[in-house]
Amino acid sequence: MEGAYNRVLNARQAFPHETYLYFMDLLAKTVRDEIAGCSEKAFDFLTVADAKKILMFSSDQELLKYAAEEHPDWEIQKGILYFQKVKELAPCKEIPSLQMINQTLGYARELERIV
Repeated sequence: MEGAYNRVLNARQAFPHETYLYFMDLLAKTVRDEIAGCSEKAFDFLTVADAKKILMFSSDQELLKYAAEEHPDWEIQKGILYFQKVKELAPCKEIPSLQMINQTLGYARELERIV
């Protein structure tokens, strides 16, 4: 993926045949879901105007409908879209770094013995 999501969403307007419309809608939804997932990880909040621009919706109502249907854990208050609740729900995992270091060193020693 090159990250040019706007090209995918803009291609929906210039589809070659009506049969492509169904697939373009699925692709556009997938792209929006990907952008939304990245946005909620990257930001604590966005203004509704910025979220509408990032997700390429033409109206606030489309954004609000999308948020209500696809991301009910988002909160919208006074024109600001809050993702903080999503971050609080995500489990924080600890990486057992000391154990990994010891294991890697053990592998290195074993590999050295073999060679």
